Amino acid sequence: MNANVNEATAITGESRLVGCSSDEEPGAKTMIFSQNEIPNQLVSNRSSEFIRRYFPLTTIDSWNDWKWQLRNAFTSIEDLKKIMKLSHKEILAINNLNGRLPLRITPYFASLIYKTKPSHPLRRNVIPVVEELLEKSVEQSDPLHEKHYSPVKGIVHRYPDRILFTVTQFCSSYCRYCTRSHSVGKLDKLGRHDYEKAFNYISSHKEIRDVLVSGGDPLTLSDGLLDYILSNIRQIEHVEIIRIGTRVPVVLPQRITDNLIETLRKYHPLFISIHFSHPSEVTDECAKACIKLADGGFPLGSQTVLLKGINDNVPVMKELMHKLLKIRVRPYYLYQCDLIPGSGHFRTTVKKGLEIIKGLRGFTSGYAVPTFVVDAPGGGGKIPLLPNYVVEHNNEHIVMRNYKGVLCEYPEK
Repeated sequence: MNANVNEATAITGESRLVGCSSDEEPGAKTMIFSQNEIPNQLVSNRSSEFIRRYFPLTTIDSWNDWKWQLRNAFTSIEDLKKIMKLSHKEILAINNLNGRLPLRITPYFASLIYKTKPSHPLRRNVIPVVEELLEKSVEQSDPLHEKHYSPVKGIVHRYPDRILFTVTQFCSSYCRYCTRSHSVGKLDKLGRHDYEKAFNYISSHKEIRDVLVSGGDPLTLSDGLLDYILSNIRQIEHVEIIRIGTRVPVVLPQRITDNLIETLRKYHPLFISIHFSHPSEVTDECAKACIKLADGGFPLGSQTVLLKGINDNVPVMKELMHKLLKIRVRPYYLYQCDLIPGSGHFRTTVKKGLEIIKGLRGFTSGYAVPTFVVDAPGGGGKIPLLPNYVVEHNNEHIVMRNYKGVLCEYPEK
């Protein structure tokens, strides 16, 4: 397997113009549907309408092909203007990205936002606004100091028994609050020699029992390249578990194919952490992808960033966590937004995060309550935070306030 390939190994052409079908795969059956003919069992009503409007010559097979989705991603202001009216703030921001986090939105995710207002939570996730260009003194390009903890390219070794392995810098869609906005979409891709150095590092550090494969998004890699990476990690005897961090089931659910499942299931125990931000992301397509992964035997957990005006209230967060449990995704982490440049309009106070946890704990299933963490600036690691339930604590007893505000006492002797 030649690993010296583009991270987006599936991308074989430039981003497509809306409505153009010249890039269809050889032998694909041409199917042009009238308004009520697109089969709903293959695409949702929402996607059907979007295809009719903006990709009228595209086949359903192509729409459901994750490689087609990547090739046809919206990556420029000209692309977006063909499907939606952009605000002045959005236009100004997109025209001034200059070396910042690139713009990239899959057609599938575009179908969720093309009719929305600029304030819509999913739209704010992927379309920059002018506030993104404003930087505060507390913000840093690498707030978690991952470069400082990177002994070889692609490896971040910050915790004693586990490492982060960033196998790609490419994502199918870029979230505007991305922790690695300093690197994704910008740094050189990893080649075979880089992967081999990373495998050697893991192999030579026997304290490593847990490898988190992340990026970018590792599920944008081809099945063959994923197989190469995972097989090399699994051959290392002291590695007990492998984890994958991804947003693909949310922004590119077509990627969760039978072949991908068969590739991944060879490397159990393998856990998958999926990045969700809002209940509207849990569509039928997303649910199908997650359930397919769960049926493949992969424990699924969610990671959510606390974002101002998007999910920073109890009702929205509770709805998201309930929807996740219904598709067999266990809420795992709620992150305080990292101090990346231009993230001020996304960040809430830490107090707001504690209020949300307090509004969940006791008022819904324990399974629906994520752990609220601050990933400490400077590489301090994830620090869990809880509302202050302790009223008094001494050698005799501990007095606690429960979720209803009732005082409860427990003896220490």
